[in-house]
Amino acid sequence: MPGATAQFEKWVSVFRPSPDSAVRLVCLPHAGGSASFFFPVATALAPAVEVLAVQYPGRQTRRQEPGIDNIPEYADQIFAALRHLDDRPLALFGHSMGAVLAYEVALRMRDAGLPSPVRLFASGRRAPSRYRDEHVHAATDEQVLAELRALSGPNQAILADPEVLAMFLPAIRSDYTAIERYRHEPGRLLDCPVTVLTGDSDPRTTLDEARAWEEHTTGPTDLRVFSGGHFFHVERSTEVLELLTRSLSGQGAGTAH
Repeated sequence: MPGATAQFEKWVSVFRPSPDSAVRLVCLPHAGGSASFFFPVATALAPAVEVLAVQYPGRQTRRQEPGIDNIPEYADQIFAALRHLDDRPLALFGHSMGAVLAYEVALRMRDAGLPSPVRLFASGRRAPSRYRDEHVHAATDEQVLAELRALSGPNQAILADPEVLAMFLPAIRSDYTAIERYRHEPGRLLDCPVTVLTGDSDPRTTLDEARAWEEHTTGPTDLRVFSGGHFFHVERSTEVLELLTRSLSGQGAGTAH
């Protein structure tokens, strides 16, 4: 299907093709993030797990495209890119904004009558029903930069390069608009297992807000707390990769840990 192939290639990067893997893991980045963030994950998990890293518009290979400023459109486009992958089980991993997108993509899989993800990993994000009064998307450029510095995210070096920053800011602002305006649809539940990963000092997610993911699935939920802030999964990458490996092993996929 040419159209499906084009959509897939536009939205998904496969850094370590693993055609014999037992499961695929779709990784969805944080606001302002890009597919290359998951290159180390793809390298670490191959060949047992084939990692598909989602590339949002407005950055890297898609830097000429306008960003998307709402979660439903984001999720529709990502789902369209993934819906024809039916030869192997699929798991979803999303960090921060990516966790909400993973949730919305999983709902679209369910609504379309497709097999549910064998597991959804929701990292660094409060449950879809837990909101805060946040307005980074409407802030000045300097205030946006202050937010990014406060979260101590990856690629801090680009924050000091005005030319590179000018390329990234529109996409970052679109992403923040999408996630800060997002509201979930009550009553729509997943039926897959959910593993919630959170940092014990994340300023954007409390343990109670993370634990509330259990309200969004009829499947089992599991909360894993790591030492660190919003980007704990970078600081504790070895532990997170071990968790993913255990969870996605032949025996572990689809069961709670």
